[in-house]
Amino acid sequence: MNPIIINHPLIKNKLTKVRHKDTDSKLFRETVNEIAGLMSYEATKDLPLETVDIETPLAKTQGEALARDIVIVPILRAGLGMVDAIHMLIPHAKIGHIGLYRDETTFAPAKYYSKFPLNLAGATVLLLDPMLATGGSAKASYDMLKEAGAQDIRFIGIVASPEGIDFIKKHCPDMQVYIAAVDQGLNDNKYIVPGLGDAGDRLFGTK
Repeated sequence: MNPIIINHPLIKNKLTKVRHKDTDSKLFRETVNEIAGLMSYEATKDLPLETVDIETPLAKTQGEALARDIVIVPILRAGLGMVDAIHMLIPHAKIGHIGLYRDETTFAPAKYYSKFPLNLAGATVLLLDPMLATGGSAKASYDMLKEAGAQDIRFIGIVASPEGIDFIKKHCPDMQVYIAAVDQGLNDNKYIVPGLGDAGDRLFGTK
């Protein structure tokens, strides 16, 4: 698995906004959501289609429709900021949730909640988190989804560290990663540098 880095000018422009330390919660939340919507075009461009018979106001014809279920799974909290734009584009998608928090001593993820729709085995799962730092939360989420039957899992993030990318390559080799930027690395507190700061706090104004 090599990450797909989406170098679209609109995404780069919006990424600058969310990086800026003076961007307030409202603009940060709106821009994260916009980035997620733009990135979803790349992450879903190879979804299978099926031919369907329809009737326009003028004639019968054939069209194409998505041939499999889509499940959106944000990693709480920060992943919630990426849901709305993708759900607007794929309104029939089901939504699951994974709740993880970071142990501030070990930096390891700890689970506190998970809830998934049925039929993950036949669905494409879009796993959402703005940050791919150590990769621990993404792997823990991947493991939970695999245990629930998911086969096609695609991670959509905004910024990643090289360490996180390497970790996912090793432990989740069949999960494709879509990212807007790969940053310099992690600091001593395992935050991405230059990064975005704490995406959850910035989304919800909790710090």
